[in-house]
Amino acid sequence: MAARVTVPRIKMGSQGLEVSAQGLGCMGMSAFYGPPKPEPDMIKLIHYAISRGITHLDTANFYGPYTNEILIGKALKEGKRETMQLATKFAFIDQDGQSGIRGDPAHVRAVCEGSLKRLGLDCIDLYYQPRIDTNVPIEVTVGEFKKLVEEGKIKYIGLSEASASTIRRAHAVHPITAIQLEWSLWSRDVEEEIIPTCRELGIGIVAYSPLGRGFFSSGPKLVENLTDDDYRKHMPRFQAENLEHNKNLYERVNAIASRKGCTPSQLALAWVHHQGNDVCPIPGTTKIENLDQNIGALSVKLSAEEMAELESIASAGVKGERYGPEVSTWQNSETPPLSTWKGI
Repeated sequence: MAARVTVPRIKMGSQGLEVSAQGLGCMGMSAFYGPPKPEPDMIKLIHYAISRGITHLDTANFYGPYTNEILIGKALKEGKRETMQLATKFAFIDQDGQSGIRGDPAHVRAVCEGSLKRLGLDCIDLYYQPRIDTNVPIEVTVGEFKKLVEEGKIKYIGLSEASASTIRRAHAVHPITAIQLEWSLWSRDVEEEIIPTCRELGIGIVAYSPLGRGFFSSGPKLVENLTDDDYRKHMPRFQAENLEHNKNLYERVNAIASRKGCTPSQLALAWVHHQGNDVCPIPGTTKIENLDQNIGALSVKLSAEEMAELESIASAGVKGERYGPEVSTWQNSETPPLSTWKGI
């Protein structure tokens, strides 16, 4: 059992949002990482996370689809809403179940209304566009977000997988509170341009997959236990030709963790926490013991020398892309100039 630590709160962005310094990614409860987990168990887990001081929950309409938002809505019905900062996002799917990326105003409004209904809320704390529609100027999309803020349907705006220039253009229309990005010891490309842009503009950073999609929890043996419907089984970094290389990264992290008396996952998560007090990692889990372990990472203190050692290991590089060629990540997405918008 991890040491009992208090989860501190941090400011997210410069518009007034405060969240627990560690959040809870809820995707794996309902989608992508094997079959959906039993609803009563997941509600119990969410309530336990709240009791431990985690107040920032992250979901999306396409987790399921829809079922994860419904789950979160049920979990928050029992008088727990007032203490929470709930984040959801839209992409890949519309209200008719059609897949695709859309950022036009009508779609933004429709999917927001759908999420509000499933979550049982009048207002969403943090609403993301997690993949950018490269056919719609970002000013148009964020302009509709701004209207939703003014109408009290959302409080704060977030983006994900946007380029630095897209973030700047969006922020000029309405302040962006958070950028969600993949950041861990084996995903560090965001450090070159996106992170500095966020910090220049006063935008908070939400790090998803801070444990390398579970790799830093279990190492190479993770793959042996994945079900056929677990999306990770098909990701390049978990393929045999890459896994042999990547296991060296895990083994070196594990060696440092053993020396420090913590688990490799706690060490990897502590590395993310040490990136700054404007960073909120949102590790996902479906087990209470793993949640305790993740919270325990907050008590792992890293010296400058230990940070440098971990950076040296990470700089050796991970083998394999984040996603396979069949999935476009819209990474560093750009959108057309506002002057080209004709509306649809």
